[in-house]
Amino acid sequence: MAKQLPGISDHLRAFMEAQHLFFVGTAAPDGRVNVLPKGMDCLRVLGPNCVAWLNVTGSGNETAAHLR
Repeated sequence: MAKQLPGISDHLRAFMEAQHLFFVGTAAPDGRVNVLPKGMDCLRVLGPNCVAWLNVTGSGNETAAHLR
């Protein structure tokens, strides 16, 4: 199952950056869950505890609404 790590190692960073597809999952406070596939070379590892992606496509902006 899942494994919790203290940070993103160089090995894990290389693995993440080689992927063509990844998923972003968020949830609203009332429990609505949204899981979306992402791609288009939009993921960047900014540091051992920080990633960023461009939310460039999709049918809406539910991810940003959840993060607000």
